Amino acid sequence: MASLDAIDRKLLAILQSDVSLSIEELAERVGLTKTPCWRRVQKLEKSGIIRRKVALLNAEILGLPVSVFAQVKTDQHTPEWADGFSEHMAQLPEVVACYRMAGDYDYLLRVVVSDISAYDRFYKELIRHVGISDIISNFALEQIKSTTELPIPPGEQS
Repeated sequence: MASLDAIDRKLLAILQSDVSLSIEELAERVGLTKTPCWRRVQKLEKSGIIRRKVALLNAEILGLPVSVFAQVKTDQHTPEWADGFSEHMAQLPEVVACYRMAGDYDYLLRVVVSDISAYDRFYKELIRHVGISDIISNFALEQIKSTTELPIPPGEQS
């Protein structure tokens, strides 16, 4: 785990909620001047703690209101198959998250589409190109919580 002081933690919490703040605004909020604040943000980026800065889009306004959580099982467990599956998932824009799982199913996908017909097309294309032995599709009825903000671990107590 990375060594973070209280200012680093505060910077991360602020940036997770609003990355559009200027360095001046950010520095003011954490009690630093502009240059030391900028250096800290650069250090957090170089360390990989800040992976990238993005805009979060509204799926419904974009016409993509359907989220499907697909549990995928395969009977092919070779490294080559797994690499090919991962590469294929990375190429599918509808797949916004893909996890390799422990348990009854091998992978969990979050697929975002415009409607059930679009998911049906996605599903047929998926089973045509990837060796899957079983897939269970769960359709989200309501989004209760969705966040990209991670809980920032507390610092060491002295």
